[in-house]
Amino acid sequence: MRGWCLSVRLSFLISVSGCLSIVAVSSVLASEKQQDVDTQHQTSFQIRQPSKIELPTTNAQLLVQSPTPSNSPAVSGSIVTITGVKANPTDKGVEIILETTLGEQLQVSNRSAENNFIADIPNAQLRLSSGEAFTFRSEKPVNGITEITVTNIDANTVRVTVVGVAALPTVELFDDDAGLVFAVTSTTTATKPPQTPPTEEQPASETPTAQQDDPIELVVTGERDSYRVPNASTATRTDTPLRDIPQSIQVVPQEVLRDRSVRTLTQAVETVSGVTLSSSYSGSVGTVGGFRTIRGFVQGGSFRNGLNGDPGIGVNPIGTIEQVEVLKGPASVLFGALEPGGVINTITRQPLAEPYYRLGFEAGNFGRYQPSVDLSGPLTTDRSILYRFIAAYDGGEGFQDYTNSQTTTIAPSLTFKIGDRTNLNIYYEYARYYANPSSSYTALLGDGSLPPRSFYPSYGTSLESESQRFGYALNHAFNDNWQVRNNLAINFTNFSNREIYYLGILDDRFLSGFENFAADDSISTYSGQIDLLGKFKTGSISHQLLAGFDFNRRVQYFGQLQESTSLPDLDIFNPNYDVTVPDFLIPVFTNQDITQSYGVYLQDQIAFSDNLKLLIGGRYDWISSSGFRLIDSDDPSQNDGAFSPRIGLVYQPSENISLYTSYSQSFRPAVGRNPDNRAFEPTRGTQYEVGIKTDFLDGRLSTTLAAYNLTKTNVLTPDPDPVLALQGFQVQVGEQRSRGIELDVAGEVLPGWRIVASYALTDAEVTADNSTPSRIGNRLEMVPQHQASLWTTYTIQGGDLQGLGFGLGLFYVGERQGNLDNSFQLGDYLRTDAALFYRRDRFNAAINVRNLFNTDYLSATIGEIYNFRGEPFTITGSVSWEF
Repeated sequence: MRGWCLSVRLSFLISVSGCLSIVAVSSVLASEKQQDVDTQHQTSFQIRQPSKIELPTTNAQLLVQSPTPSNSPAVSGSIVTITGVKANPTDKGVEIILETTLGEQLQVSNRSAENNFIADIPNAQLRLSSGEAFTFRSEKPVNGITEITVTNIDANTVRVTVVGVAALPTVELFDDDAGLVFAVTSTTTATKPPQTPPTEEQPASETPTAQQDDPIELVVTGERDSYRVPNASTATRTDTPLRDIPQSIQVVPQEVLRDRSVRTLTQAVETVSGVTLSSSYSGSVGTVGGFRTIRGFVQGGSFRNGLNGDPGIGVNPIGTIEQVEVLKGPASVLFGALEPGGVINTITRQPLAEPYYRLGFEAGNFGRYQPSVDLSGPLTTDRSILYRFIAAYDGGEGFQDYTNSQTTTIAPSLTFKIGDRTNLNIYYEYARYYANPSSSYTALLGDGSLPPRSFYPSYGTSLESESQRFGYALNHAFNDNWQVRNNLAINFTNFSNREIYYLGILDDRFLSGFENFAADDSISTYSGQIDLLGKFKTGSISHQLLAGFDFNRRVQYFGQLQESTSLPDLDIFNPNYDVTVPDFLIPVFTNQDITQSYGVYLQDQIAFSDNLKLLIGGRYDWISSSGFRLIDSDDPSQNDGAFSPRIGLVYQPSENISLYTSYSQSFRPAVGRNPDNRAFEPTRGTQYEVGIKTDFLDGRLSTTLAAYNLTKTNVLTPDPDPVLALQGFQVQVGEQRSRGIELDVAGEVLPGWRIVASYALTDAEVTADNSTPSRIGNRLEMVPQHQASLWTTYTIQGGDLQGLGFGLGLFYVGERQGNLDNSFQLGDYLRTDAALFYRRDRFNAAINVRNLFNTDYLSATIGEIYNFRGEPFTITGSVSWEF
């Protein structure tokens, strides 16, 4: 008797209209004896035409949630082995075949998430004939599709994932000679609205009419669960595979943010090589503003969805962020005036096409608690209007005595599908941080020790920052190859700081010389962009062209007052706060700074072949800056112009290896006092970078190894004339250089075992200087020579404990110089984090510990006596439901 043989096919077919088809076909070769006995059993499984199938309902949501018809139900407890995956080209695209001899036991359940169409096959596993597990992956198999993967997601389930280029695909059901076809349509292709659900006149059990054979839109919400992100938009403003980008770019996905229970943007980038905290606002724990060092150079603020939406003193709530992308090295070619180290770009959460509801609550030591809500879905039956509403309140005490803080976030957004080819997203975000009293700086004692952690080093502080962000993103596709995009982001931030701070330390015991300090800031930023994105060919060479224009306007009003007080010295080890404290001063706005910039840019991503790619681009900026001056001053503004180029080459000798090299430049206006009253030239950043990007374990694990040489020139230094230097005059002769090696690893080692790891060796020093004494050869401040991190989790894949997981994190930061004079240092530290979580179905519970062994360390400094102290042992319990 001949054995049974079955191929279950998932075919991805691109039609003329741009549809991607997923065909479920099951064919069985019966034995000759069985054919003789029972002629009703044919040699192939026949799939009836849709008009002859008794569908339970035409409701799109219910149809997708039901399994795709299979030959027979799955046998309880059995695991079907899939021994091979083939990708066969067809006249319309590519056909993916899952090879198995037990296809009659397979079922397929379809869903979708963001840009991903997902088909889960329960009771199945990918196994080679040798018994080893494997993963199939195909990148850019057809136009409009970024990647197709077939992988084991746990011990019982195989997942087929199709990633769309621009947005979540829609799915249509229609007739095909091969059988039942699910057509995944790109966002630039028109689809018909979903069928009306059955009415009393037409019960669900009745045979659908001919019109019900028309395409049915099927869009379902799901969730991605991976530490490896194949694509990013920050480096090119296009959705490009990371392996095709000739520059180091690292992505921190939502899964890592969730597993680590990240609270701030500074914490979010701790897993990225070459990024460390430079300074922040005391007490805000990185929630307000923050300055981070990337490849040795300080970068203030961050970008949001590719636009400059953070002025450096605004509130950055983590609850509205989907993922964080860090581009290393000069980025002026797309983002304008920047420091050369790199750029941090946060991607915010967008409205979803299917109902999604999440309620969460967190609680921890120091009295912390945070309720949160995340709601999303369609507002209309045809899904032409989608919404999302995110809100959270985070309150609690600080680790210093008497301190506390509250953070409030409210973020609604709407997406309008205007016709077949136009999408409009509008959003608003309100975020407020308030602390009274606020945690304050920590003094570094003469012997290198620190005061008790609970010591509050002030007679009074308060900190408040309120940010309102709103804007829109409008996309219109002319056809499958050309589209125009228009974005606008507006940010209003009000910042207030009240502090009674110390000026010195006596006898390593007393804080002395207190002053009453008050500062108010009001910053408005306006960022707009319009660009044209198109794909075309010149012969056999493919191009993806980006041409655009953007503008930025930043208006800042600033007021500051300070005066000495008669407050007594404060004993560090036996403090007495029972004294009369003067009222805080109330400043008025006296200074202003108005900066405007306009930029035009052109970029071409050229593919000479499948394995040889060139990225070339350039940008020219015009910038006008008043510099900080009195509001009624009539001094002329400083005008600058600069051209910023970038060129990079990628060679891919195999599907899993990318070799790249690149050259890029950045610029930033230099505003200071020149003895001859001329404007200074902009500072310049120039980088040469080489690297290798590799995928291991059948694409589940990705690595980037980069080496770079980055130089910043035209740095301002004190005037060589001591008299002029005392008056604040400067000359432009300084140079700083950073060079190093960085390694980043992210992905899944085995089913359920995920890691993200990094290491950076950074040699950052002053190479030219005019200071007295000279700083040449000194290390740049707050840049560790060695930095490393590891975050890893394991989730049990089966049995009664399925969904239970564990996490461990190690974060090492080496010794850092406290200033450019290298007169004092901050010691190195190793912090350990841990997590215990349980996730099953839509229930999530976790316990996260930060600083498990209560390591006492300094994370940053402003001068030797004002230091930022790392948080002590912190434990947070969280629970959430999704429905």
